Amino acid sequence: MGERVTFPSSTGPTLAGIIDEPEGDVRGWAVFVHGFTLGKDSPAAARISKQLAAEGVGVLRFDNLGLGDSEGDWGDGSFTVKVADVVQAARFMADRGTPAELLMGHSWGGAAAIAAAPELESVRAVATACAPFDPSHAEHHYDDLVDEVLAEGNAVWQVGGKRLNLKRGMVEDVRAADLEHRIADLGKPLLILHSPTDSTVGIENASKIFAAARHPRSFVALEGSDHLLTRPGQAQRAGRIISAWADQYLQQD
Repeated sequence: MGERVTFPSSTGPTLAGIIDEPEGDVRGWAVFVHGFTLGKDSPAAARISKQLAAEGVGVLRFDNLGLGDSEGDWGDGSFTVKVADVVQAARFMADRGTPAELLMGHSWGGAAAIAAAPELESVRAVATACAPFDPSHAEHHYDDLVDEVLAEGNAVWQVGGKRLNLKRGMVEDVRAADLEHRIADLGKPLLILHSPTDSTVGIENASKIFAAARHPRSFVALEGSDHLLTRPGQAQRAGRIISAWADQYLQQD
């Protein structure tokens, strides 16, 4: 069982997370950022984090605003808020004496990890899985509600068994998000994992991220994987790849 923790979000409400502790010797520490409406217990977040922990890398995975065990209203979030909360998570890890050298993210969380990394001195490397090049890619999930949200200020969005409050501020912030320049200015090694058959966030997103990034940059195809990495062994394989790639960037004390 991981250690359950809480820490303040960038906007006030308390966020809840789990730290998957390393088994045996500690190689380093990381933060994992989940996808748009998923959560810390989604297959990609939980299985990749546990795989890293099994290989000596402790990982904090946490629920974003209004999801899972975290407080607040999901609709009060945005890409800007998500990035700020990733920074909060990394600062929490530093305050407890386990600063994160590795920042990982799945799907929309991968975009947020790239955007947050330059603000975090302890982070030495970034890894993404199935991440979009443009954060506004998320709008296709709720495009039938956009007109109502912009006209009325909010709308209830039924997704994945959840009832989420979609607000105008979030829609406008997501549309305004610019990841391209943040990729170019990342200044840290970047690993891009993506499935060639991802039908949610197409493989062309990985190509664009890779093209915009500076060296050192790496790409690995997760052939046979779906976007959510739910099939047996997919997330664990991604975790093993990240673990091997990140080894040279982790603490060697």
